[in-house]
This record gives sequence, structure tokens and C-alpha cells, in this order.
Amino acid sequence: MDRLEPDLAGHGRLLESGYHAAMQVRELSAPECTEILERSRLGRLGCSRFDQPYVVPVHFSFDPERTCLYVVSLIGQKIDWMRENPKVCVEIDDIADEKHWTTVLVFGRYDEIGQTAEHARVRERAERLLEQRLQWWLPAAAQVPSRQHDQLVLFRVHIDRLSGRRTARKP
Repeated sequence: MDRLEPDLAGHGRLLESGYHAAMQVRELSAPECTEILERSRLGRLGCSRFDQPYVVPVHFSFDPERTCLYVVSLIGQKIDWMRENPKVCVEIDDIADEKHWTTVLVFGRYDEIGQTAEHARVRERAERLLEQRLQWWLPAAAQVPSRQHDQLVLFRVHIDRLSGRRTARKP
């Protein structure tokens, strides 16, 4: 099996021949990143408070017309943190194996969608997109035995920037 061993400078040292020749990593274009978002439903949301990062899995629906992700969550640590610091990122990946993977990073801003008349149209659109996904309310509405949850929050991540990478065989 091909393996790289990192050295102290952060470079990989080839342990067995052929690894570098068999794979390369390339940047994804914006349309390629969008295509990954359109077919994905699970990502990892990163937020931060007082210089402490926090990363959790979230189910989402992508809205290409509004350039945002919609998410349903229970009130808890991530909601509290994003209310204080709305700068977030979401990582989405598609991994076949260690040599065949795609990853997309979304950099954006948290925006809570309230129950107000002002948010009614946005809320309807978000719910329509979320309902296209089977069991869209999970895991947010799932029972958590250790705590009582009484309020679901609908929010969106406005996408400011996308980046992505994919492995590919060298020609």
C-alpha cells in the first residue's frame, strides 16, 4: 500500500513508489462546487466563540437562487455561538476511498429565519426545499434523553465564498 510519512517541515516523504504518480489534487470551479452542494445533504458546520472552534454535523438544503444553505436545529451551543459570531463555514465531502474524494468549503454568515411576517416568504421557501429531503427534520427534532428541547430554529448560511478540491488520476 502506498503511504506518505510527514516530516517535521510538513512535507510528505514517499514510503512506497507510485503514490504521487497515481493521484493529483485539483481545485474545483464554482459550478463544480455548486453541483456538489446541489446533490449533498450532510455537512459539518464550523463556528467559533472566544477563539474556540466548534464543529458539528448538520443536514442542509442548498438554494442556488438565493446562494444559501438552509438548516433546522434545536437551540443549543451552536445556535448560541452563531448568534454571537455569525461567521461560519460548512464542509461537505464525498469520499469513495482515500484516493478518490471531493470536498467543498462554504464560507458564509449565519442568519436566523424568525417566525415574523417579514420572514414568512423566506421561511416558506426554506421549508419547501427542506421537505424535498426525506426525514428533513432529523436529527434536529430527534429526542435527546439527556436534555429537553422545546424550540427548533430555522437558519440559513449566506454563502460569501466557495472553494473545493477533488482527487484525480494523473493522465
